[in-house]
Amino acid sequence: MSTWNSRQRSSLAPGVQPYYESPLVVERGEGRYVETEDGHRYLDFFGGILTVSIGHAHPRVTEAVTDQLHKVVHTSTLYISPPMVELAERLAAWTPDGLDTSFFTTSGTEANETAITMAQLATGRQEVIALRHSYSGRSHLAMGLTGQAPWKLGTGGLGAPVRHAHNAYCYRCPFGKEPSSCGLECAKDFEEFIKTSTTGQPAAYIAEPIQGVGGFITPPAAFLYETVQTARRYGALFIDDEVQTGFGRTGKPFGIDHSGVVPDFMTFAKGLANGLPIGATVTRSDIAARYQGPTISTFGGNPLTMRAALATLTVMEEEDLTRRSQELGQYLRAGLEELADAFPVMGDVRGRGLMQGVEFVRHDKAPAPDLAVEFLEGTRTHDLLVGKGGLLANTIRIAPPMTVTRSEVDQALQAMKETLKDMAERHPELDGVKPTRVRIPN
Repeated sequence: MSTWNSRQRSSLAPGVQPYYESPLVVERGEGRYVETEDGHRYLDFFGGILTVSIGHAHPRVTEAVTDQLHKVVHTSTLYISPPMVELAERLAAWTPDGLDTSFFTTSGTEANETAITMAQLATGRQEVIALRHSYSGRSHLAMGLTGQAPWKLGTGGLGAPVRHAHNAYCYRCPFGKEPSSCGLECAKDFEEFIKTSTTGQPAAYIAEPIQGVGGFITPPAAFLYETVQTARRYGALFIDDEVQTGFGRTGKPFGIDHSGVVPDFMTFAKGLANGLPIGATVTRSDIAARYQGPTISTFGGNPLTMRAALATLTVMEEEDLTRRSQELGQYLRAGLEELADAFPVMGDVRGRGLMQGVEFVRHDKAPAPDLAVEFLEGTRTHDLLVGKGGLLANTIRIAPPMTVTRSEVDQALQAMKETLKDMAERHPELDGVKPTRVRIPN
């Protein structure tokens, strides 16, 4: 065991829990690969939880940050910082018409909190609607927004005025329906939920187009469209949490674009700066006008991070990574579906673009978190890194940098296939598992 492991355990809070029975000690990265202290090289198909969006140590980002280091590292928002203004302008150009005003922070947690506060000020209301299985961050309010008990530490934001509606978790439909006969029962329940479980006067409705920590739960496209229209009839503003789905990842510029909804807010973090800490809340100027000071984010808008984000967006544009995510995402999805046909323990394959999830099960869709862990460990032995998530802890999350190549997708699929074959040999009792996947109409 590496001495770094024991040193981390003795010096960091126990909530900091690295993957793997023998955790990796990563020393460097380049492109889609990382290298450990012992020189072992791995293909990274999780990208620091969808944060390394254009690859490790991308030269354009490194060049921009290095250049800024020689100029000024920090000024705060007490002075005008040209990189911050430039990024706000770029975001206004990327996002739907009307979303033209930004507030920068250092994380998705802060971005979501800022949006909630703005919505409460703009509407004069307090209550917020979130979805079950969601994840919004680690602060008191953000834990209250989160729809998963394990992520609600301490009081877990229970004092916040948040109500949780059903999400379209079609594989485990809360109404016991199949996609062929569902009829969007969860969306139909949404208005009844507002009438019976809220004050009927919500300030905001917040949702992820694909639930990240929730296990890449991907609702039918019509679900968000219908629920947003309902929420707006009751006066709520819609907050589109694009922290994981933003900037081409799903094969469209933003995850919400699959649903035909124009949000009142969009929140960003993670992949926007390719690994540097950033958060951004983008909204309409009329809403932002109600967000009067004094307020400040000490490191929000930091010029180093702003330069990194500007360089990241430039690479995304020049290399047309949205189209690349769509095309290679379809190729990856086809490979995963083929594996699921051969290995039914892959109970559900879901996602969009380069954001794909696989839920591991036993008979009758019984959650198999142990098999998910075994798959996670197994892919590592085949030099591939993937992620894990879901309330039931049985979903593998696959999300490589968007600069991934077709040959690297092939390499990853082969590593997964070898891992599944190894697992099948160790678990002959799983031979009788029947395919239980669902096909979600979009």
